[in-house]
Amino acid sequence: MRCVALALFAVVPVLVAQAPPLILPVASPRATVSQRVGLTTIDVTYNRPAVKGRKVWGGLVPHGQVWRAGADENTVVAFSTPVTVGGTTLPAGRYGLHMLPTATTWTVMFSSQSHGWGSYSYDAKEDLAKVMVTPGATEPTERLTYTFDDPSDTGVTLSLRWEQLRVPIPITVDTKQVVVASLRDQLRGLHQFFPEPWSGAAGWCVRNDVNLDEAMTWVDRSLKMRETYGGLRVKAALLEKKGDAKGAADLRAKALTIATEAEVNQAGYGLLGQNKVDEAIVLFQKNIKDHPESWNAYDSLAEAYAIKGDKAQATANYKKALDKVKAEDQRKRIQEELAKLK
Repeated sequence: MRCVALALFAVVPVLVAQAPPLILPVASPRATVSQRVGLTTIDVTYNRPAVKGRKVWGGLVPHGQVWRAGADENTVVAFSTPVTVGGTTLPAGRYGLHMLPTATTWTVMFSSQSHGWGSYSYDAKEDLAKVMVTPGATEPTERLTYTFDDPSDTGVTLSLRWEQLRVPIPITVDTKQVVVASLRDQLRGLHQFFPEPWSGAAGWCVRNDVNLDEAMTWVDRSLKMRETYGGLRVKAALLEKKGDAKGAADLRAKALTIATEAEVNQAGYGLLGQNKVDEAIVLFQKNIKDHPESWNAYDSLAEAYAIKGDKAQATANYKKALDKVKAEDQRKRIQEELAKLK
């Protein structure tokens, strides 16, 4: 029995304590870059190898072989909303980024698998989008880097830069539809219990000429809760787009009867921005009639007359504003405006 016990003891593994691994710098450090396009966030996470005097293209990165577009783990691109690359729409999500380099054009692949090590497990059947691009020359770049070039409201170019090569990847976003979807979602939350978010959402649609039918239902819901200057103005703009000029004019007139000084002032400056100076002057004059002690009302009317080129009226109203204003910074500004009119 003792021999059996010794034999059993002999096969039991001996546990030896091991020191935890040290955290040390890596050859290709991890990096993340991010860009906002409208409401869409684009993130790129990658590892950054260095040139270190090596031949990169056609050497370290062979032509004709799928490449991880970085080092170590595969490069990952994440989109917070749907985007379009190479004519293909990709849903929101994370994608493995791989590239097939050649001496001329490259193929850029967006894979449904985003957690691979390098491109060793890359499978073309998992590609959800491919785009052909033509690299170009760029300034010397020692460490591989990704940049977002020429961002706009509806797109951006994601560029890989390394050695002296830039690989551009155009990405587009249907920002209007993304915002409309976001507004619908926001209006299901706490915003739904107040009139301003409904009219504000409708107003955005009017200004961007999108989703107008639904926008009308939104502003009507706002006005049922409470008639506001902003809500009436938004509905007037919607009616105007639908060809109902009289209905729009009636609502704008009604809106002015409940407008605050600040709202009338804002509407006046909106007209100035559209070069409708005479219409803006009418609104600023209304503010003076309704708020005769407001220095700001005289100041705004003076500015409108100055834009029109009527120096006498501009001077007279700036002087009235100066008589009423107390803040030193505003007094100094108005005095400077008066000096310009001499």
